[in-house]
Amino acid sequence: MKRLSLLTYALLYTLSSFGQLEKTEELKKSMSVEKKDTIAWVKGGVLSIGINQGFLHNWAAGGEIASLTLNGRFSGNLNRIHHKYLWTNNLELTYGLLYAYSNEFVPRKLDDRIDFTSKFGKQLSSKKDFFLAVLFNFKSQFTKGYDYNLPNWDTFSTSKAFSPAYFTEAIGFEYRHEGMSLFFSPIAARFTIADKYYTLMYPEGAFGIKHGETSRFELGAYFTGRYQKELNKKLLFRTRLDLYANYLAKDKKNELGEVVKKDNPGNIDLLWDNFFSWKMNKFISLTLAATFIYDNDLPYHPNTTDPNTGDQVSKHEPGRELGWWQIKQLFSVGFEYRF
Repeated sequence: MKRLSLLTYALLYTLSSFGQLEKTEELKKSMSVEKKDTIAWVKGGVLSIGINQGFLHNWAAGGEIASLTLNGRFSGNLNRIHHKYLWTNNLELTYGLLYAYSNEFVPRKLDDRIDFTSKFGKQLSSKKDFFLAVLFNFKSQFTKGYDYNLPNWDTFSTSKAFSPAYFTEAIGFEYRHEGMSLFFSPIAARFTIADKYYTLMYPEGAFGIKHGETSRFELGAYFTGRYQKELNKKLLFRTRLDLYANYLAKDKKNELGEVVKKDNPGNIDLLWDNFFSWKMNKFISLTLAATFIYDNDLPYHPNTTDPNTGDQVSKHEPGRELGWWQIKQLFSVGFEYRF
């Protein structure tokens, strides 16, 4: 509860700070730079807070006696247009907790994400919708993560803030038009860092980092596309697709020269984000969010190892047939504020 309250306070503070900036609706829709003397700040975003509560007594069908779910999501952008120069900043923050009677209301994390992208570009003189741009992206999380399948899950963590953390730097071309942004870079560097505690936990290492090491460097091609549209006054749709191919990736072979793991530039990392929001009234909305991730460096194992005993524990979970795909889905009704 304390963690979510701190996050909510931070989001509201950010929201109030953005409210002091100039708002230009026409620029917000197109983000075009048609006039050489255009100078403006453009901002926008969505703050959502959802709460779900349940209670059962003598319920014949059975179920969790008491539960409480809290989740918060902030998606905001702050952009600066100065003549033919365009500086855009996008921030995505999510966090969710589950409190249940069956585990004595010890909070369990449902969602945790920090995703920040900043781009600076110059409009090409011949094409008003095309920019030469540089990009920086950072991804990580707020708090420790745990494997709740294990009996002693609270004795060790599987991740924490900045472990892992992903940094991407790229230079390329961007196309922008009426809520759509397409950026492609043939030269993009990506750094992954993590605490040695996690890379020592498994023989193959963790998060794509080798056993016992703390960082990994990749060089490849990067594409990111974003699209946002208000389908009507109540329905908002936003989607994002990120693709990354590592030029330095090589297939892993055993002593006999047999390929035991395919890891070449053709194994493209993918992130696909989707968000729908339907406003029921001024401050109450229904939201549906779904994220799909595929990363060859983050394999799926149907069993997990208990580090305390060394025993293999089967993951009894739905969706086992989806394999290496990482999938997150959230459906919520709660407070929402758009700006």
